[in-house]
Amino acid sequence: MLIRRVLPFDRDEWLRMRATLWPKGPTTEHLAEMDEYLADAKVAAFVAVRSQGGLGGFLEAGLRPYAEDCDTKPVGYIEGWYVDADLRQQGIGAQLVRAAEEWAIEQGCKEMASDCLLDNEISLRAHLALGYAETERLIHFKKRL
Repeated sequence: MLIRRVLPFDRDEWLRMRATLWPKGPTTEHLAEMDEYLADAKVAAFVAVRSQGGLGGFLEAGLRPYAEDCDTKPVGYIEGWYVDADLRQQGIGAQLVRAAEEWAIEQGCKEMASDCLLDNEISLRAHLALGYAETERLIHFKKRL
């Protein structure tokens, strides 16, 4: 499967996948963030192109000044990673991660980091299979004042 940087004409398919990954995010927020990925050199988005047309996955990466348990700066960071259900377990997610890692190396990064929700066993297993090490578990709290 072809993996490449996202292009402006990918917007509809990219939005579809983003809305699947982050269903609580309003469309206006998705579109604004997509515009950032298209315009800002400190972030990159990669897509998996289906042979019959359309997209089947994406990965958004950024540069962070710090990531938990990383020793170098900046750190490449997987901000979002999604593969359509019919294409999972075929190595497409790994190809997207490799593209992001190569981009991070080009940006001068020595480390790549990521996260997933505590109950997302699929993401945890995928990260571990690609050589990522779990460094800690975190629960966030909030209180309205």
